[in-house]
Amino acid sequence: MCTRRQQLPKQHKPSKPKKEPKNKQVILVTGTPCVGKTSLAQRLADELDGRYVNLTELAKTEKLALRKDTKRNTIMVNEEKMRNKLQQIIKNTEKPAVIIDGHYAAAVVPKEETTMVLVLRRDPRQLREFMTNCGFAENKLQENLESEVLDVCLIEALQEQDQSKVCELNVTDKTVETSLTEALAVLKDSNKCRFGNVDWISTLEQAGVLNEYLKS
Repeated sequence: MCTRRQQLPKQHKPSKPKKEPKNKQVILVTGTPCVGKTSLAQRLADELDGRYVNLTELAKTEKLALRKDTKRNTIMVNEEKMRNKLQQIIKNTEKPAVIIDGHYAAAVVPKEETTMVLVLRRDPRQLREFMTNCGFAENKLQENLESEVLDVCLIEALQEQDQSKVCELNVTDKTVETSLTEALAVLKDSNKCRFGNVDWISTLEQAGVLNEYLKS
């Protein structure tokens, strides 16, 4: 038998607003495809108890793609919608860190939200091997190799973000754990954040193979 009190709807206390963690870190991990972004970003998320965001997956699940570029086998993203979605994710995440993985991360995360940008670099000779093993078509492989040689991801990061937050990490011949240790050291001490320490043009020129990587 229901009493009058039982029949009345329960009064809900107003929900308290979510408290954002103090000093939430927003870390961008960018670089040429196959350079090792995803492996490092996922390990960073584990280490920092953070939320991992992969831009490629986010574009698919949230339907943020404008169209597919069949010639280049890639999708064209609506950057404005992506930027808005990332701002929502950053705001609503209760974890102490958000780690964003993508070669165009620097262009879609507002610089006022960013704590640090890690630009991963890999020797193009090793990068060629990695991309070949991943089955990249020759035209896409060559395009990405040229991007790595010409510092495309680094330049974009410097143009879109505060330069003091942009850090180059040369991951050539390094394990993920070694790269993670270096990334954590930079996050702990921003004075270790540097860029301009990689010069693939000189490296390849000295090896006598520059023309193999810059064909256009």
